[in-house]
Amino acid sequence: MEKPIRSLLKAISWRIVATLTTVLLVILFSKDWTLGGVVGIFEFVMKIFVYYVHERLWNLIGFGRERG
Repeated sequence: MEKPIRSLLKAISWRIVATLTTVLLVILFSKDWTLGGVVGIFEFVMKIFVYYVHERLWNLIGFGRERG
């Protein structure tokens, strides 16, 4: 089982990659750098929390794990 800090660090590193992707897409479609930045910041904060909760819930489920 992962420790909570590992789940948190994984969430942060994934959010950086995913948020940069979102920012680039928003800028590409809107041609608005400010909008891209605002969307990126909001998305980063919201989704890092959601991902962390998701990871912790999955750690409570034994499905697909082998006992060792």
